[in-house]
Amino acid sequence: MDLLETRVEFIDLTTKVIGGENRKMNSQWHPWNSMKRCSRFNSQSTRRMRTRLLVYSLFAICAVTFSTFAQTTPTRRLTVVPDPSIIKEPSGAAKAGALLDPADTIVLLLDHQTGLFQTVKDVPVRDLRANTVVLAKAAELAKVPVITTASEPNGPNGPLMPELAQAAPSATYVPRKGEISAWDNEDFKRIVKESGRKTLVMAGVWTSVCVAFPALQAKAEGYKVYAVMDASGDMSEMASQTTLARMTQAGIIPVTVNVVVCELQRTWARPDAAAYGALYHDLVPNYRAVAESYQKAQEAAKSQPGKDVK
Repeated sequence: MDLLETRVEFIDLTTKVIGGENRKMNSQWHPWNSMKRCSRFNSQSTRRMRTRLLVYSLFAICAVTFSTFAQTTPTRRLTVVPDPSIIKEPSGAAKAGALLDPADTIVLLLDHQTGLFQTVKDVPVRDLRANTVVLAKAAELAKVPVITTASEPNGPNGPLMPELAQAAPSATYVPRKGEISAWDNEDFKRIVKESGRKTLVMAGVWTSVCVAFPALQAKAEGYKVYAVMDASGDMSEMASQTTLARMTQAGIIPVTVNVVVCELQRTWARPDAAAYGALYHDLVPNYRAVAESYQKAQEAAKSQPGKDVK
């Protein structure tokens, strides 16, 4: 006997039970019962009995039905198929462009003029000058071309800071003829294009004008542009933050001098590692103290015979 026949017989049996109880209790409701109160009590008992039997019957039918379904329906397992577009490895071009490539980079130092320094309020001028010098030295060390420029060297904005010539002696200087944006100067733009490099690292004063204008123009022409924020200065915090938001929305990548130095260096396992270490000393004076204390500890350890120094 299968489950379906069992369910049918159970329903018939339940129907007979309910019918028998009804006939049994209906005999108590016969008109010759003299007590109305007893009749009302019997009526309430009958309704309760019918309700209980109906509930029991429904539970039984559901149990038999579920059992039949469980035995006749095969078990289904959820199989998760990963999206290939999510787990695939990045392309070689994407990996190559993740960090700065010294062979495809050119550093553009825009309008670091002594007159404009007097208007900078978002960063201490001492830090601005020191950071710009380290950026120029890092480019020189990594053999990355450097272009310096001034909008009008003989005007009130003043000459370029003299430290740049010492930090990057091989830099190309382009005096402009009054163009606010260096990208509007034909000589400046020509030198950038002739370099053949597509990654531009820019810093300058003011950030909102002298950096933002050529950065936006170069980005629109297909260049990959980085803006070095701590080697740039502006008239106020608001001007700097507003410019940062504008440039990032346009796809320009904001960085700091330390990031540029690290991306150009990439490893300490290189012959000029000590020269890069000196740059960190200039950029972060506290780091110099760390190096000096470590060197002194090494010297003291070596002076003790039989002690292993690592």
